[in-house]
Amino acid sequence: MKFLLLIPGIMLFGFVMTGCSKSTTRSTPYEIRMTDGPGPYNAVYIDLQGIEITGDGGKTVVLNINRGIYNLLNFSNGVDTLISSGNLEIASVEQIRLILGANNSVVVNNVSYPLSTPSADQSGLKLQVHSTFQAGIQYSILLDFDANASIVQQGNGSYSLKPVIRTIEKAITGTIKGSITPIGALAVVTVTSNTNLTYSSNVNSVGNFMVMGLMPGIYTVIVTPILPLAPATKTSIAVTAGVTTDIGKIAL
Repeated sequence: MKFLLLIPGIMLFGFVMTGCSKSTTRSTPYEIRMTDGPGPYNAVYIDLQGIEITGDGGKTVVLNINRGIYNLLNFSNGVDTLISSGNLEIASVEQIRLILGANNSVVVNNVSYPLSTPSADQSGLKLQVHSTFQAGIQYSILLDFDANASIVQQGNGSYSLKPVIRTIEKAITGTIKGSITPIGALAVVTVTSNTNLTYSSNVNSVGNFMVMGLMPGIYTVIVTPILPLAPATKTSIAVTAGVTTDIGKIAL
């Protein structure tokens, strides 16, 4: 009889334990920051109004966001800004969707032009991420706008935004930074890995450059200025995750 009474007790305990395990979901700290590479404009303003995350199983999460109009050119060469943070109760992030408002513009030669966003008008800007969470890690995703490649001048003189954006996981990637002389020279910096992956940026007005989101490995850096200055090359630059490698000043 004692045995028969014990069995229902064990079954009840099992149901309680099963219910507890199903109701416990791991919460992962998650933040999204925004940065940009320098470009040949006075300003590039985007009207950021929302962010949605698509996780495992197609689950959609609407994040808290710092809404507002951001000048992308304020966030270059290592400067970024926090646009969203919180805790996600999902196992992975598959996609980030940026929702823009109507007040986007570009300033060229001190003249402001409306910036149309045809690729984002209906469904937002969709960025593929495919990031699986691990316990105990603070996840920080950096959205790296390439303003130089993202602004398109139309034949009628208007401008449109066709965003070129890289998503960077700062914890698993590294950075190369440096500077050039003479200051004020216009130049493009190209960084190529030993597996032939290529990234680029522009030198800013004070001669500095920074290329982020580089997987660990060995890289070649080529600085290409406008004529009559000649290109300069640095080879065998080692990149380590979570580290900024300063290659110093490059004379053109």
